[in-house]
Amino acid sequence: MKLVLFDFDGTLTHQDMFTKFILYSATPLRLLLGIVFMSPLYLLYKLGVIPARKLRPFVSFFAFVGRSEQKVTAIGEAYARYVIPSCLRVDMLQTLKQHQADGATIVLVSASLDLYLKPWCQMMGISLICSEMAIDGNRYSGYYSTGDCSCEAKAYKVSQEFDLSRYSQIYAYGDTKEDLAMLALADKAFMGGIAQ
Repeated sequence: MKLVLFDFDGTLTHQDMFTKFILYSATPLRLLLGIVFMSPLYLLYKLGVIPARKLRPFVSFFAFVGRSEQKVTAIGEAYARYVIPSCLRVDMLQTLKQHQADGATIVLVSASLDLYLKPWCQMMGISLICSEMAIDGNRYSGYYSTGDCSCEAKAYKVSQEFDLSRYSQIYAYGDTKEDLAMLALADKAFMGGIAQ
């Protein structure tokens, strides 16, 4: 039995779907305030001072704190259905489907958000490990429920959810250094589509 781990942004897609979703889901006021207050942090990120894994929780907080679970869920479902398909890499989608046809267990392991990845993975019939937004009552708290799912957290969460010794082969696909710990779990690892 095979276990196949896929990163999302930049691996299965052509672009950063996290930022695209923030812009897609933002109300005009939040977008304006976000530009004003997040610009200094974004500049530090671009300069390499702050890593993406530190910036994402701040952006997520600003974008979703206090927002209705029902409304954001509907936005995430629309994004999964109508936006994500046009951003997928055809070659990697074919690779995923081939592994599915072979009967492998497919897991999307991403620092991106459950708000849109959960409905997309349900449509694809694959498992999901990702950054999850916490809910307080019927509104988002703005915080991640179990932290940013990147770097070592990817490998840790995969190991917690799956008994790796049960699989005859493990494949992993990534595209950045945030995926290295996950790729280290694999018998066959691919970085940017190239075997490692």
